[in-house]
Amino acid sequence: MDEYLAYGERLRPFAGNVSLQLQEADAQGRNILFEGAQGTHLDIDHGTYPYVTSSNTVAGSACCGAGIGPTRIDNVLGIVKAYTTRVGGGPFPSELLGETGEHIRKVGGEFGATTGRPRRCGWLDMVVVNSAVRLNGLCGLAITKLDVLTGIPVLKIGVSYNCRGSRLDIVPAELGALEACEPVFEEFPGWDEDIEKVRTWVDLPQNAKKYLKAIEQISGVPVRIISIGPSRDATIILSNPFNDGGAQQLLSGNIV
Repeated sequence: MDEYLAYGERLRPFAGNVSLQLQEADAQGRNILFEGAQGTHLDIDHGTYPYVTSSNTVAGSACCGAGIGPTRIDNVLGIVKAYTTRVGGGPFPSELLGETGEHIRKVGGEFGATTGRPRRCGWLDMVVVNSAVRLNGLCGLAITKLDVLTGIPVLKIGVSYNCRGSRLDIVPAELGALEACEPVFEEFPGWDEDIEKVRTWVDLPQNAKKYLKAIEQISGVPVRIISIGPSRDATIILSNPFNDGGAQQLLSGNIV
């Protein structure tokens, strides 16, 4: 008991009314960033139940957890890998079970940080992404791990599902229907150039640009940030949601 009471005393200075502190910071014009954990489709209400977590993971939950009103959120940025992964069970229409999936898993380091369990890997599923766009009200996308796709001759993006003879553009609410879905793919040429040292849009390979533009077109949401390697500076910021004047039509506030 004495040991843990001592921990409490160390933590005491960091405890407070977070809602009030955020209100004061907002009034001072300070930038505020909320980061959500876990993916949209692990949301207990809107995810692929029962293969979900125990809480709400969509962007609106930031308001509940932090104690702020929904009108105080100005922008929502979606973090999306350049391909799709899933941990554990559940339907995964675009899953790659062969050599390409294993390649993505190995190059991308797709293993659980704590358990080391291999993540399931597949082609980018834009049906899932578009559902996340809707559920979170996304204003922009940050595409990560684009470098992992380097060297794959032909890339595929899932644009819809074929479900029991019908075409679907949304993730079906019924789990059995989702399990029966087969992805409809569009193909894109890959690239062989090493992009880890690229720091501008101009220097990206043309085929990488085409791939990113396709994501924008299918989602209807602009790509704002591109991560092209594991190092801290391996990031291309096309527009900064906090201070980029050129993005004010979509990114007009100071809370993200």
